[in-house]
Amino acid sequence: MRRRVIDWRLMALAMLLSLPAIAWPGEAMQTFFERGRVSTVVDIDNDTLLLTGSDRFYTSGLRLSRNYRLPSDDGWESMGWRMGQQLYTASSIRRLPEELAALDHPYAGWLYAGLAYRRESSDGSEIAYGLDIGCLGPCAGGEWSQKNLHRALHQPRPAAWSTQIGTEAGAVVMVGARGPYWTLGPQMDLRPGLAARLGNIFTDLSAEATLRAGQLRGDFQGGGSYTFFRLAARAVAHDATLQGGWFTGTDARTVSPKRLTGEAELGVQWQSPEWSLRISVIRRSNEIKGLSESLGQQDFLRLSIAFAR
Repeated sequence: MRRRVIDWRLMALAMLLSLPAIAWPGEAMQTFFERGRVSTVVDIDNDTLLLTGSDRFYTSGLRLSRNYRLPSDDGWESMGWRMGQQLYTASSIRRLPEELAALDHPYAGWLYAGLAYRRESSDGSEIAYGLDIGCLGPCAGGEWSQKNLHRALHQPRPAAWSTQIGTEAGAVVMVGARGPYWTLGPQMDLRPGLAARLGNIFTDLSAEATLRAGQLRGDFQGGGSYTFFRLAARAVAHDATLQGGWFTGTDARTVSPKRLTGEAELGVQWQSPEWSLRISVIRRSNEIKGLSESLGQQDFLRLSIAFAR
């Protein structure tokens, strides 16, 4: 029985790895890299940036991406690459391994790199897909990153990285779509979106709606700023940062994910023809089955800086 499960998972992983090769846009990547307008984006997620003393659960996310954008018949197309690291810890990094509660978040690191493609229409609708390949567990360097950063900032050292999720190579295919902007007023609009991830690290389906108010222009299309509010719900089939990977046997402690989670984001974006700055606060609901909402919910700050030339 165990052999059949493993065989099915290997077949599923092979299928999802083949999807980008089948669906990738016909225009050669080289054309985007040579002719496209280049934008570089740095994304930072961190709960300690809220200055509340919190350092828990999804505690850090760093991503560097570069996109190459070209005009199309009815809008824009872009292609690019990204690389990043996500870190997850227990509710208190001061707790020793023997002090961790049964339903505390496991320690986990996810290090990845990937490619992405997006097509934007003039009405604001878009479709995007991509592939991330990386490593979960000690190979992701989460312990090294957090300990050295905390040492440099004179912050408490995490005490239980020895319990982290075991090593596993991972692949995640992503597909997303957003509808056109629904105009609610001269300076206000609403846009819905759907996204899905399939892989041995994350498998889930998300739905969201974003309300914007202010000077509404496209990315890097003139100066302006606006505030935004986003609500999202996620149906979770698999989350390896909570329950471990598909293939790797591990003695690390794991928990079961809640099958339905949500988050709310409130922020502001400022943009010019070359620069964009986006800052927001996110409240994420409890993601661990059996843990109360009051103990499991989390707040963190998201910062995004982009430059186009």
